Amino acid sequence: MYALAEPFVTDPAQFDGPVLVTGAGGCLGAWTLAILQASGVPTVAFDLRDDRYRPAMVMGEEAAANLIWETDDITDGAGFRGLVERHGVRAIIHYAGLQVPFCAANPALGARVNVEGTINVLEAARASGIKRTVYASSVAAHGMPPGGRWLPTLYGAYKVANEQTASVYWQDWQVPSVGLRPNVVYGVARDQGVSAKFTLAIQAAVLGQPYEITFSGPLSWLHAGEAAAAFIAAVSRDGDGGHVFDLNGTCDTVENGLKILMMVAPEARITVSGTPFPFPPDMDDGPVRAHLDYPSVAMADGIRSTHAAFVALHEAGRLPALN
Repeated sequence: MYALAEPFVTDPAQFDGPVLVTGAGGCLGAWTLAILQASGVPTVAFDLRDDRYRPAMVMGEEAAANLIWETDDITDGAGFRGLVERHGVRAIIHYAGLQVPFCAANPALGARVNVEGTINVLEAARASGIKRTVYASSVAAHGMPPGGRWLPTLYGAYKVANEQTASVYWQDWQVPSVGLRPNVVYGVARDQGVSAKFTLAIQAAVLGQPYEITFSGPLSWLHAGEAAAAFIAAVSRDGDGGHVFDLNGTCDTVENGLKILMMVAPEARITVSGTPFPFPPDMDDGPVRAHLDYPSVAMADGIRSTHAAFVALHEAGRLPALN
């Protein structure tokens, strides 16, 4: 049931109550819930909708169906605080947010969800005396301010605002937090956004469909299980500041990743084109690993395990065709 999560399990004795996971229906939310459940840590899932498709891919349909799942809007601060109090939440892992294209399409909504939503998480932690909060920033923060080497986006601007806000919450009210900036995440349940294309290529290989990866060159390879384990490690003890860390994984090229995929799926019809991905591919993991203890996943192992998981899902009739 929790086979994908087993390499990342943690000690449940480190937690003194339920962990609330926002953005539970997303890729990292799904992996985080699977790891916590496999570890025997009580969890509460939170999302705008009760959509357990991705959690079911990672932990199995029965386990996903049995999750405690709350649906609400992260922009409803009073409702969120009430939910935290009602469940006796002792730690918050905050992923809920709109990605780059959605922020560009509706900037005001992006600001409400990404910035106001994070403020609501920090306010709930403040009101309930929670000392364990981690939130997802992004490597896109390195695109700000505009005029530098990397692509500036509204999404990145919102993430910088969250990092600064969290720092003030520690300064003014001693609300501790950790902000993690995941780079390009891959693995089972990673199916949205431009950076998901290599994961979708693995899925296409299993389905026997052709697929084009529209970027090339150096890339961050951050396995979803490794990223989720880092977020869990960030709330495995009380916080002591308003920290922010890059979370990179391995840096290697898309082309080398494709060579590994072709070893396990020699009949795959995958091509690579385009320019390098417009965000830094090789951020330093030294600071985050000095602060947190979590497992790492080698690129080759991650690609092979993702392919094997997709094969198993396909054989069970649970791997959808790509659009």
